[in-house]
Amino acid sequence: MNRTGLISRGALAMALAMSGQSAFAQATSGAAAGDEAIIVTGTRATGFKASDSPAPIQILGSDALSRVGQPDLNQALAQQIPSIQAQAFGNDQTAFHPSIKLRGVSPNHTLIMIDGKRRHGTANVAVTNAVWTGGAAPDLGLIPGDMIDHVEVLQDGAAAQYGTDALAGVVNFILKKNDHGGTINVDGGQYFAGDGTQYHVSGNIGIAPIEDMYLSLTGEYKFHDYSFRGDVDPRVVDTGFNTSANTGNNGGRTILARFPGVKNFPNYPYVNRIFGDGKMELTNGFYNWGYTGFKDIELYSFGSISRRVGRTNQNYRLPNVVYGKSAAASINTATPTGDIPYPTGFSPQEVLRELDYSVTGGAKGTFGKTTVDVSTTYARDVNKIYVENSANAALYYDTSTLTTPGYSPTNVHNGDFIASQSVSNLDLTHELDVGFEDPVVIAGGLEYRWEQYQLRAGDPASYYVGSGVLQGGIQSFFGYAPSNASTNSRRNFSQYLDISMKPVPAWLVDGAVRHEHYSDFGDTTVFKLTSRYDIIPEFAVRGTVSTGFRAPTLAEGFYSGINVSVSSLSGIFAPNSSGAAALGIGGLKPEKSTSFSGGFVAHPFDRLTVTLDGYRLSIRDRIVQSGGFTGYSNNCRFLPSGFTPGMDVQAAYAAFRGTCTGTISPNVLTALYNNGVPITSVIGAINGGASGSLAINSFVNGVKTQTTGLDFLANYYTPIDGLGRIDWSLAVNYNKTKIKKVAAPPSGVNQTTAILDVYAQSQLTKTTPKIRATAGALWTYDRFEVNLRESYYGTSGFLTTFPTDANRAYYVSAGSAFITDLEASVKFGAIKFSIGANNLFNKYPKAYSDEFRAAQYSLSSTAFITKYPVNSPYGVMGGYYYGKVGVKF
Repeated sequence: MNRTGLISRGALAMALAMSGQSAFAQATSGAAAGDEAIIVTGTRATGFKASDSPAPIQILGSDALSRVGQPDLNQALAQQIPSIQAQAFGNDQTAFHPSIKLRGVSPNHTLIMIDGKRRHGTANVAVTNAVWTGGAAPDLGLIPGDMIDHVEVLQDGAAAQYGTDALAGVVNFILKKNDHGGTINVDGGQYFAGDGTQYHVSGNIGIAPIEDMYLSLTGEYKFHDYSFRGDVDPRVVDTGFNTSANTGNNGGRTILARFPGVKNFPNYPYVNRIFGDGKMELTNGFYNWGYTGFKDIELYSFGSISRRVGRTNQNYRLPNVVYGKSAAASINTATPTGDIPYPTGFSPQEVLRELDYSVTGGAKGTFGKTTVDVSTTYARDVNKIYVENSANAALYYDTSTLTTPGYSPTNVHNGDFIASQSVSNLDLTHELDVGFEDPVVIAGGLEYRWEQYQLRAGDPASYYVGSGVLQGGIQSFFGYAPSNASTNSRRNFSQYLDISMKPVPAWLVDGAVRHEHYSDFGDTTVFKLTSRYDIIPEFAVRGTVSTGFRAPTLAEGFYSGINVSVSSLSGIFAPNSSGAAALGIGGLKPEKSTSFSGGFVAHPFDRLTVTLDGYRLSIRDRIVQSGGFTGYSNNCRFLPSGFTPGMDVQAAYAAFRGTCTGTISPNVLTALYNNGVPITSVIGAINGGASGSLAINSFVNGVKTQTTGLDFLANYYTPIDGLGRIDWSLAVNYNKTKIKKVAAPPSGVNQTTAILDVYAQSQLTKTTPKIRATAGALWTYDRFEVNLRESYYGTSGFLTTFPTDANRAYYVSAGSAFITDLEASVKFGAIKFSIGANNLFNKYPKAYSDEFRAAQYSLSSTAFITKYPVNSPYGVMGGYYYGKVGVKF
C-alpha cells in the first residue's frame, strides 16, 4: 500500500525527488547512488540520506541503471545489487516475464512500486520453471529505463509499512518529473557466440504545456532475436543405443534410417532449438504529468501502455508423432508408408501477444501541519497464448481415413490469461509537537484494492483429445479447455498507522501497524518496529523487527492446466477447484512471516561509508508447487478386462490396483474426473497394456523456510589531480535458506508421497548462491568515462535423479564464477558514445558432467541438448558486447 509521502516530511522529500531536486551526489558504478541521495522509501522522516536510513536501503541513479549492456531493469538491478537475483533464463512463457528475487525468496515476496504506488503483477504465473514457480510479480520489462530518475531498494520486511507482498522488501521506482529537455538513446549488440542480436531505441522528453504544469513522456522499442546454446538431438542420429526413439544397430531402424528426410530439417542435427532465448518485440510508452498551479495542492497522474510479441522454440517433433490411419500399421517399421504429413519432423513455437496498461491519478496537498494524498490506480495485463507450426496428432488421426489424409490446424489459440487490478488510497500525515527536538510524525491511511484473474479457454483444436489413439492437444502446449477456464476476483480493505519520533536527537524510533481484511481470507494484523541510534556522528546502530502477511495471488489460487497423451496425463489443479478438494487440498492459506535485522552504519573517515546488516526471515505456510500426486505409475497396469467405456473411475481403479506395485492415490482419478478431464481416453489406451503415468500437482502451503544472511556495502571516492575521480564500491550478500518443516501430504493421496521431495526442496535452498559480491570502479574525467564491474557468484545448483537410475540422486552444480563487465564512454557536446561488454571473458556455468550427459545420450533423451544448468544466476548465453549512442537536449 502507498505510504510514501504520507507524513509532511516524507511528502516534502517525495515531492523534491519527483521534481528532480533530490540531492544526488553521484551515481556510482556499484550498488548505490551515493551517500548524499535523499530517500523516500522505508522512513517517515524528511531529508534522510541513504546512509542515514534506519533500515537497509540501496539506491541506483539513472546513470547507474544505464550502465548495463542489455536495457533491462531486471539485469540492471541484479548486476549491481547482490541481494537481488534475476531470472537469467526462461522457457515457454516465462522467457518473456523474467522476475527478480530479493534475499533469495520468491518474486512474490518483493513489493514493486512506482512513485510509492503499488505496481500490478503479470497475468502469466510461472508453472514450468521450478526455481521461479508461482511467480506472478510485476513485470519490470514493461517499465522503460529512460522514465526512471532513480530506484530505491528497501532490503527489509515492510508489510506493515507498505502492505502485503513486502515480506522481503520493496523496490520503489521514482519517475522523472522534467518539464523540459530530454534524451534519445540507441543501443545494439549480440552475444559473443554471434547470435541473440538485439537493439533498443528509446527517448524521453519533458514539456510544460501551460504554466505550472509538467509532462514527461517516454517511448521505447526493443527487439531481441533467437539464440541457441544446445547440443545435437540424439533422436535424429545413430547413437548406437537401442531405445524407443533410436533403435541403434537393431536392424537399421533408427529414426534417421526410417525417415532420412530429417537430414533436410534446418540446422540438422541441432534440430531441437529449445535451449536458447526466444524472439521478442516490445514497445513501451510511459507518461508522468502534474499540475502545481493551485496553492499547496498538486494534481498528478502517470501511466503506461505496453505491447509485446514473443516466440519461443519448442522441442522438435519426430516424423512419427503425427500421422493418419493409412500409416498406422507401418509407422514404426523400417520403411514407413502412408499418411505422414511431416516426413522431416516439425518444430512448434509458442507465441505470446500481450497488452498491458496502467493509469494512476491523484491529488496531494498540505494544510497547515497536515498533508493529504488521494489516488486511484487501474491496471490490466492481457496475455494471449498461441501455438504455431504445430498440429494436434489426435485430431489429425481421427479426421483421416485409410484413403484420405487427416486435418489439423497448424496455428491455434491456446487461451488467455488476464489480470486486472484497481487500488484506491487515502493517506494522511500530521506533525505533532510534544517537546522533542523534532515533531512526532503521525501517518495513517486507508487502501481499497480489487483484483481479478481470468483464464479463458482456447480453440477446440488446442485441447481436442478424441479417440485417444494418438496424443491429444496441440503439440508442445496443450490448450486450455472450458474446464480450465474461470473468472475470480477478491477485495481487500486495509488501514495503517505509523508513528515516527526522536525522543533524543540521536535516537530514531518508527513503529507501524497495519490491519487488512480480504474477502476470501478474512483479517490479519501485522507490525513493524524500526530504530536507529547514532552513538557518535561516525557510527550508528540500527535494527528492525516485523511480522508479515502475503495472500496468495489469484493466479496461484485459480490457475489450472492439464496435459493429456496416449498413455499419460499430467498437469496442475487450481487449489480452489473441486478436483483439488477431492485430494484433500482445501485451497490456499496466506503466508505469514517474521523478520529480524540488525546492523551498523559507519563513516570511518571522509568519503567512506560502510554498512553491515544481518537478517533472518522466517516464512510459514510458504506457497510452493507440489510434487506430482500419482494415480498410477509406470509399473502399474490396467488388466485387459479391467476397464470398459462408461465404467465408474473408482470401479476401474479397483479392477487394476491389485496388479500395481507403485505409489498409487486412487482419489487422483476421481479428482480428474470431477474437474472434467477426459481421462477415459488415457485409460482406454492403457487398457491395451501400455505402461504410463497419471499424476497431477497443485500450489500448496507446503513448507516453512528460514532465510539468514548479511548485506555489506562500502562506498568511497578518490579524487585524482588533473585526472578526474574514481568512485569505488563494494557490495556483498551472504544468503542461506533452510527448510524447517514440510507439510504432510493432502489427506486424499497416498501418505508416502512427499508434498515436496528432496529434489524440489533443493530448488528452494540451493539455486541462490550463498555468496554474491560486486566490486565497482567508475572513472570520470572531462568527457571520458570508464566503468568496471567485477561480480562474484558463489556455487549454486540443484538435486535431480540420474537419467538411467531413478533411485540415484545426483547434484548438478553451476559452479562459481567471476564475471567482468566493462564500459567506456566519450562525450562530444550533447552526444555520448559508449562501447562495452557484459561477461567480458565469455564465462559459462559449469556444464553437466560427461557421465550425466552420456547417460542422457544413451537414452536418446531430448534433455541431452541442455549442456548447462538453467539455474545459473548469470545465465547460460555467455558474453554480450554492445555499442550505444545517447543524446541529451
